[in-house]
Amino acid sequence: MRTDRPSPRLRSALLVGWGFGVGQFCVGLNWIATAFTFQAAMPAWLGWIAVVLLSLYLAVYPMLAVGLAWRFGRGRRLALVLALAGGWAIAEWLRATIFTGFAWNPVGVVLVDTDLLKASRFIGTYGLSALVVLLGGALWLAARREVRPTAALLAVPMLLTFLPSVALAPRPIAMPPVRIVQPNIGQQDKWREGFEDEAARRLERLSVVGRTVTPELVFWPEAAVTDPLQDGRKAAGQVVSEVRSEATRTLNNDDLLLTGGLAFLSNDGQRVTGATNSVFVMGPLGQGYGRYDKAHLVPYGEYLPMRPILSAIGLSRLAPGDLDFAPGPGPRSIDLPNGWGRIGFQICYEIIFSGQVVDRAQRPDLIFNPSNDAWFGRWGPPQHLAQARLRAAEEALPVIRSTPTGISALVGPAGELYASLPWQRAGVIRATLPRPAIGVTAFARWGNIIPLALGFLLIALAIATGAGHRYRQT
Repeated sequence: MRTDRPSPRLRSALLVGWGFGVGQFCVGLNWIATAFTFQAAMPAWLGWIAVVLLSLYLAVYPMLAVGLAWRFGRGRRLALVLALAGGWAIAEWLRATIFTGFAWNPVGVVLVDTDLLKASRFIGTYGLSALVVLLGGALWLAARREVRPTAALLAVPMLLTFLPSVALAPRPIAMPPVRIVQPNIGQQDKWREGFEDEAARRLERLSVVGRTVTPELVFWPEAAVTDPLQDGRKAAGQVVSEVRSEATRTLNNDDLLLTGGLAFLSNDGQRVTGATNSVFVMGPLGQGYGRYDKAHLVPYGEYLPMRPILSAIGLSRLAPGDLDFAPGPGPRSIDLPNGWGRIGFQICYEIIFSGQVVDRAQRPDLIFNPSNDAWFGRWGPPQHLAQARLRAAEEALPVIRSTPTGISALVGPAGELYASLPWQRAGVIRATLPRPAIGVTAFARWGNIIPLALGFLLIALAIATGAGHRYRQT
């Protein structure tokens, strides 16, 4: 009798993959629960329910990888490892894509402090994840004394360590020193009534400490300025001008401020009908040189999905306000004045999406990633920084991170950490921008086509390995 139900063995395999995923995400995403403690619209304990529910969904993707491994790798351990590695790369890409995507903590991030990070220039983050699974599989096979398969799998990372380091330009691009400001403003204070003046004092003090006459690029965190820096209402022009002048009053003549801020939108010139989470590039008199609007918004943080339904049952955004943010058009580069190069932007959460951080038509010289990790306790900030380092290595571009409470950092074009500021400590990074890479990496040119092709290739090798083994047995 035929049946469409999966076999007991397949059901057991899927359950193992799903159980692993639940554990992986419940532990790795516990910082989400911390975010619920900084708002009063919903009970804080709801944060832990959110972590578990999200993990139950995200665990579907490891389950899918294990299902692919069971389907194409049965009968031979080496084939099982190859199929699991290929399936894992494909599943992580799907996780970053479906339902707006949630790419946080790919397993490839464990290689960020190893020499294998440079392989991301060719195979991307999801290719690194496949490599991690291959390494784990090699250990599993070694424990079972399968010498030849173990040696074959270990040969892959050994060969990758001989990849050349990123080739750097002989001279830095014509850019001034950078000043990265971390004011140590906690989320409990950021929107507190009357705290604006103290926040401004902290930002201004760190923006001038140790300053010389040399022009600087000054970087402030996401939403560092809480009053709108641009407003579509006709009557708001003078107020916005004053806010801009106040924010840039400490700049020298040739300095530039790059800061997170808000832009209010108005369809009729009278009422606020929308807002954007933006980065503004401004000169010492508040003059604007460009604006980038965040495109990949955070569900429940910057907008409430299905607002009429969810708001009716008492759910709301974590951030204050009833107005949802509007998304921008996507990655954009801005040419800085004075020939100081071209800069790209990724605001906070956007930096986690491999292959989606750079305007390919106008490739920047560096990426600015202003963030607000003050929401996410001790666990979230180092995870966020590690994923920013993956983007730097993939694209061979320096990444600058400025956050209110840490971890602010200057990341080099090979993903190396040039400088950083500790969590929950005010400070400033003053440094020369790392030299840019020569040319465009394979991943920067082809994107996630490469790791997806690698995933399917590994599954094909698993099929061939299993078929060859069965053929020799007949």
